[in-house]
Amino acid sequence: MRLMRLGKRAVTDPAQIRAIIEACQVLRLGVVDAEGMFIVPVNFGYVWEADQALPCFYLHSAREGRKADTFYAGGDRGVPVAFELDCDRGNIVGDYSCAYSRSYASIMGNGTVRAIEDETERRCALERIMEHAAPGSAASFSPEGLARVAIFRLDANELTAKERKQKENREP
Repeated sequence: MRLMRLGKRAVTDPAQIRAIIEACQVLRLGVVDAEGMFIVPVNFGYVWEADQALPCFYLHSAREGRKADTFYAGGDRGVPVAFELDCDRGNIVGDYSCAYSRSYASIMGNGTVRAIEDETERRCALERIMEHAAPGSAASFSPEGLARVAIFRLDANELTAKERKQKENREP
């Protein structure tokens, strides 16, 4: 990936990147299909084991529709996507209008999305999604419910994380 223009805002520590992922509730996918480009926001769960260089994200969907049709069409090779997560942390007040800014933390990257058909991984994916969306809530899935839902895995190929803090020294 291209080097970040403001390297001082780069977040490289995996623990800090994980904290940003934990704080975000929406992952946005940039996808191209036969109709053109589209962006779709999704809720997600993820797995990032200590021996993995990058996380993998789990997404769920109806089995029909543009998103599902596109991801199923990728087959075993998957579908290349761009993704983005962000956390809004409020206004940074300036001395004049153009000095105002926004505090945030964000992650951008690219990867490949594949449909998951293995029942064990599908159940694990739904548990991860529930765990992220509603920590501590009971997660149980009927066989009929599992059969109705599409599950996709986004394997990140690369990502960058960035943070703009509330109080940040301005460059001269």
